[in-house]
Amino acid sequence: MKKQLSLLALLCSATGAYADSAPKNIIYMIGDGMGPAYTTAYRYFKDDSNTKAIESTVFDTILTGMAHTYPDDHTYVTDSAASATALSTGHKSYNGAIGVDTNKKPVKTMLEIAKERGMTTALVATLQINHATPASFAAHNESRGNYDEIANDYIDNKIAGKLPVDLMLGGGTKYFIREDRNLIEEFKAAGYQYSDDINNLGQITQLPAIGLYAEKGLPYAIDEHPNRLARLTTKTLDLLDGQNKEGFFVMIEGSQIDWCGHANDIACAMAEMDDFAKSIEKAKAYVDKNQDTILIVTADHSTGGLTLGAHGQYKWDTEIVKGVKASAGKLTSLLMDASDLKTVWSANTNIEFSAEHQIKLEQAKKMGKKPLNLAIKSIINDASFTGWTTGGHTAVDVQVFAYGKGSEQFTGSQNNTDIADKLIAFIEK
Repeated sequence: MKKQLSLLALLCSATGAYADSAPKNIIYMIGDGMGPAYTTAYRYFKDDSNTKAIESTVFDTILTGMAHTYPDDHTYVTDSAASATALSTGHKSYNGAIGVDTNKKPVKTMLEIAKERGMTTALVATLQINHATPASFAAHNESRGNYDEIANDYIDNKIAGKLPVDLMLGGGTKYFIREDRNLIEEFKAAGYQYSDDINNLGQITQLPAIGLYAEKGLPYAIDEHPNRLARLTTKTLDLLDGQNKEGFFVMIEGSQIDWCGHANDIACAMAEMDDFAKSIEKAKAYVDKNQDTILIVTADHSTGGLTLGAHGQYKWDTEIVKGVKASAGKLTSLLMDASDLKTVWSANTNIEFSAEHQIKLEQAKKMGKKPLNLAIKSIINDASFTGWTTGGHTAVDVQVFAYGKGSEQFTGSQNNTDIADKLIAFIEK
């Protein structure tokens, strides 16, 4: 009996300490596809070659642990939907699941719990706002591919009689402005401001609001807007700041790290990492000024099997990567339209246009866009000694980063569901 009382006292004490450390605001940032090789690559990519020391990045300053990403499926390799469902609900599910368990039953997400508690809620992404990761915070569907149904959930899925998300910024006009249903007009009728120009974020002056800046995903950072997520993050935190005495919950996704990884496009990936890192720095600065806030950063999985070093050589050439000025997709289009391949190649890379490269590119161009795209990436990856093992995902653990009030709860090796459980406990404080 005495032992039971002591255990009870210990649990009560721990619960009290946990409640005392609960933050008012939660900034949850997910680098889609951002495995450990990506954050390591980014450190070397940003290194100042004029100094002997290798400088730290924002990732190095807030690293606390690692997370296991496996789904509740017949595989160790997760997709974004299953992992985001785990990260948003604390429940493992099958690949393709959006906010549902393995029986395809809806599972309450932390965003929904936050809305029930009276908090302000927000979702930010560089892909369509109804893509797998953001969708798993505000929708419930048996398949991530049901984009129209997921978009409908953002206005049909009422929480305590209210729409679930107070602020949405990203892409996706294709799914929100449709022949069968114009969701933007419905959001406007519900009192939401609407913005469709990322170069004029001043269009949004108050909440609730929705901003959609592309038909699907926004253009790659390397091709058009190098700091678009950082700008959206700044705007989001400005809008959320001081809005609600109950605090806020926001999920911000660096969405297209994953797409660049699927494409095995290293320069594209590093540009996305740079935009995501700058967004984290904005969030970290907000926490410094608002110490009742926690910042959590992690990944849903790693993509591409990225390796720094290849072909048996003990080197990874960041100068080659830095010298690439366009995604492989854009470079493919430019070369397909060009009569002078050398001029285009030299304007967009610092790789020599050798006779071997000329023959490789010319032969690939004759076969079409896909062979040319593969040839471009082969030259860049070979020159930089960048390796890839797959065009899909891998099962490696991902890093966990935490900063601010309650960050000590996220140290060590943990399951991705543990991250969700701890954040939900904060929200339910």
